Amino acid sequence: MTKQIKVGDVAVGGGAPVSIQSMLNTRTTDVEGSLVQLRALAAAGCQIARLAVPDMDAAKGFAKIAALSPLPLVADIHFDYKLAIAAAEGGAAKIRINPGNIGGEDRVKAVVACCKAHHIPIRIGVNGGSLEKGLLEKYGHPTPEALVESAFSHISLLEKYGFDDICVSMKSSNVPLMMQAYRTFSERSDYPLHIGVTETGTEYMGTIKSAMGIGGLLCLGIGDTMRVSLTADPVKEVYAAKAILKAAGLRKDGVNIIACPTCGRTKIDLIGLAGQVEQALMECSKPITVAVMGCIVNGPGEAREADVGIAGGDGCGVLFVKGELKEKLPYDQLLPALLRYVDTI
Repeated sequence: MTKQIKVGDVAVGGGAPVSIQSMLNTRTTDVEGSLVQLRALAAAGCQIARLAVPDMDAAKGFAKIAALSPLPLVADIHFDYKLAIAAAEGGAAKIRINPGNIGGEDRVKAVVACCKAHHIPIRIGVNGGSLEKGLLEKYGHPTPEALVESAFSHISLLEKYGFDDICVSMKSSNVPLMMQAYRTFSERSDYPLHIGVTETGTEYMGTIKSAMGIGGLLCLGIGDTMRVSLTADPVKEVYAAKAILKAAGLRKDGVNIIACPTCGRTKIDLIGLAGQVEQALMECSKPITVAVMGCIVNGPGEAREADVGIAGGDGCGVLFVKGELKEKLPYDQLLPALLRYVDTI
């Protein structure tokens, strides 16, 4: 089991549930716009949010946002250690830095002292695309070993100044490389891990890559907090993260929808119906399984473990509960009947 840190009021590691993170794509100087996005993320189920702090104006905006934020905020810092200090003093719940790119050890020491004073953890963010020159020369290109070595060198630097309130990430756009780096690190350290695949692309491809990398690690028991990185609305990252956690068996709240892939026996618009069910139950927090099947003959049988389900026939369908037929209905009444039953559970 990993050690535990606290990001605001969110526990990370130490057996705590895997928490969901996202990153704002608003300007940090846009206080009201950032707060609007934060509220949308919180409503979607996000638990920790990260903001870029590229300059001192952004650091001032960060402090204003932090004072009103519904979520604990992580300050994303590169190059300038003064920005890390300003964010820590401005209400950051965590600082994300790469200790190798903010200058000499005296600057790292200053950041550590400030984080200690404010009881703020530091995430060491190693990235396959920005490894130190020496490691690239040693390994030839980004490798799992290079990412792990980078992480431990940064950990040693923080530990040198008596700081161990640490979380680690070792992200790459290469899924197998990223997975092996996390697996190797987890065998050698008990620091909590922020897992994710970086630069995944659009919502479609990014979700697939994230499900493979993040989901694969979660199924191995690796990972304490996560971010699905998508070139899309950050709220989509949260929905994808929740789905990955459900698929990995780590999250029971919310509806688990199962549906058959359709075949020549299907006589209804199953694809459209499944989409309607998913949309209608997206905000439902009940820990239930709902089935949407295309065939009356096989549907209730194949989905008998579902709490409730619907299956189509020739222009009609049935509502079933735990595999037992309850009602035969016209096609256009299947969705309303299903939703009515879900309301009673």
